[in-house]
Amino acid sequence: MKAFIALEDGTIFEGISFGASGERLGEVVFNTSMSGYQEIMTDPSYKGQIVTMTYPLIGNYGINKEDIESSGPKVEGFVIKERSKIASNWRSEKSLDQYLKENHIIGIEGVDTRSLTLHIRTKGAMKGIISTIDLNPKSLIKKAKDSPGLIGRDLVKEVTCKKSYSAEKILETKNLVPQGFVAGKGQATRKKVIAMDFGIKYNILRCLIDSGCDVTVVPANTTASEILAKNPDGIFLSNGPGDPAAITHAIEEIKKLLGKKPIFGICLGHQLLGIALGGKTFKLKFGHRGANHPVKDLKTGKIEITSQNHGFCVDINSLNKDDIELTHINLNDNTLEGMAHKKLPIFSVQYHPEASPGPHDSRYLFKRFTDMMR
Repeated sequence: MKAFIALEDGTIFEGISFGASGERLGEVVFNTSMSGYQEIMTDPSYKGQIVTMTYPLIGNYGINKEDIESSGPKVEGFVIKERSKIASNWRSEKSLDQYLKENHIIGIEGVDTRSLTLHIRTKGAMKGIISTIDLNPKSLIKKAKDSPGLIGRDLVKEVTCKKSYSAEKILETKNLVPQGFVAGKGQATRKKVIAMDFGIKYNILRCLIDSGCDVTVVPANTTASEILAKNPDGIFLSNGPGDPAAITHAIEEIKKLLGKKPIFGICLGHQLLGIALGGKTFKLKFGHRGANHPVKDLKTGKIEITSQNHGFCVDINSLNKDDIELTHINLNDNTLEGMAHKKLPIFSVQYHPEASPGPHDSRYLFKRFTDMMR
């Protein structure tokens, strides 16, 4: 079945549909990872976005129930060059096509993804639409132009949990608990962490548990007083989708948590923390999405290869340098990748130390958080 992806600037790409049929709006972005398509599709940070994979062949190792980062796919649409008709892997349980159909996600293949990626790199990420039912270019372009986009939208409310839960229990029910973890083992030395769920990934929970934390995940609208009433040893601010400046309720509560408990933030959590500390955020031209971004640790001089997925960034010049220390910088464009408070037990990074997919260079940050609580 024929399908189109149309951009707000009037650019049209034609392809063949797979997965579900229908029509979805979103910001069109690209990810440069060569594998990990299942983790990418299920990352809640992609809510509101149509993801283009730059690697040409996708789907060759199928889908399994372990390599998920949330309850299901969160992308608005999935664009690829070529879909493998064969899923060849001993862990594979179903095909990519079947998985998208079951979860009502529209896929389109046969697209010149190199051309689409170059267009986005030149013009910037932009609003778009993917459709298998409306094949009129003028109509599609108008719909893309009229769509709300990401700026000013609170997408966190669409992906956060509805009620608090134990990370260990939910991972255990999905058979996703870290290898060797035994509930209750080393309980005296384990640290009690409250994780604010702005769109948290399962592998972040695994890494926290593996680092010696007992994690309770709470909805994004949980108040500071409710969190402090649980008397945690530390507070974790998760990744998530959309414009951080629009998540005003969370920013106000984070302000009330500053100095009360050790805090660690990742991705959107880093951005929200930056705003709570008096900084500002801005939208990147086409964002950072991939598994091989070089980041420099300014304390050690070490270069880490990192997994990234964000379209907004904390403005370095907006931070109060008397209170905030810059800890990590992106070597591709010199944007901020990490910061720490000089007086309070607070630090955060823009990239994803839990990877999934991606390298494990930055896993030490979870231990740093546990050590800081101790």
